[in-house]
Amino acid sequence: MNLSVDIHKDLGTFKLDVSFETDSGQITGLLGASGCGKSMTLRCIAGIEKPDRGRIVLDDKVLFDSEQHIDLPPQKRRVGYLFQNYALFPNMTVAQNIAVGARDKKVRQETVERLVRTLYLDDQEKKYPRQLSGGQQQRVALARILASAPEVLLLDEPFSALDSYLKWQVELELSDLLSAFSGPVIFVTHNRDEVQRLCQQVCVLDQGRSQSVLPVKELFEAPRTLSACLLSGCKNISRARATADGKVEALDWGVTLEPGRPLPEGLSHIGMRAHYIRPVDGPGPNRLPCKVERVVENVFSTVVMLSTPGGSQGFSRLRIELEKGRWSELTGKDPLWLELPPGDLLLLTQDR
Repeated sequence: MNLSVDIHKDLGTFKLDVSFETDSGQITGLLGASGCGKSMTLRCIAGIEKPDRGRIVLDDKVLFDSEQHIDLPPQKRRVGYLFQNYALFPNMTVAQNIAVGARDKKVRQETVERLVRTLYLDDQEKKYPRQLSGGQQQRVALARILASAPEVLLLDEPFSALDSYLKWQVELELSDLLSAFSGPVIFVTHNRDEVQRLCQQVCVLDQGRSQSVLPVKELFEAPRTLSACLLSGCKNISRARATADGKVEALDWGVTLEPGRPLPEGLSHIGMRAHYIRPVDGPGPNRLPCKVERVVENVFSTVVMLSTPGGSQGFSRLRIELEKGRWSELTGKDPLWLELPPGDLLLLTQDR
């Protein structure tokens, strides 16, 4: 089963321009900062919002087509939408909440019993939402969705309403449930770690515009654009310029570097993940002298902020993270020489 989305919506100061595809058994992450259009995209797929133009197609079933004037109502789209706050009915029990989703009244009770067992809600059927933990509430919301036999699942930041100590357990439970779902899953988040653990592919949204869908591994190992790199968690970024001899001038760091692969057309920035930077003894290729500006002690590691030949403000600084024992060996070195391995340089273009 294939879900194809190509939609546009003009909200005045904000324009949504999103295009991607996903298939059965695949969890696709929509990754972006708050306000970038992730939830709006889900609402358009579900039929809650209407795009100005475009198409949404599930296999051969057209859910929305502006040219053909097709706009199926939500109840005919067979799309299951898990809201951030789960949207359970507070005056209904667990069993009643699940029953609301069942389409076939003849097998409603059987459906409720099956989903109670499947989602480990035994002995909870007569409880109300306020009597449940966050994880149990999420499972009830999922059960209600699954009772409607959806062909697609839309998950809108499903862990945002949970306390931090609950998130890990709920995430494990959700991962198991999603692995058993046969249709496409769209998972909205601004958390890169959730994408890495739960999704197979990812589409980055930046200010309403979608970028190319990437395998999750590629987002972290070789992001293509500046916004994708920042959303993937990279802390070391510099404006960049290609030199005539094929090297890269890191304008903010004040150094010229050897890249590990051919430069992309439209190169504008480079990035380097903190854990790939290596302290070294002295000068050499892809090395630069730095001055320690600040040291932050974490529980199991040490984060060091350093000024570069390019300066000590903003993107001119570098951030490295080392094991505590390794940092103790380097304390007092001035300058501290760092090596940026060519194969680990991230070569980035401006967002399109």
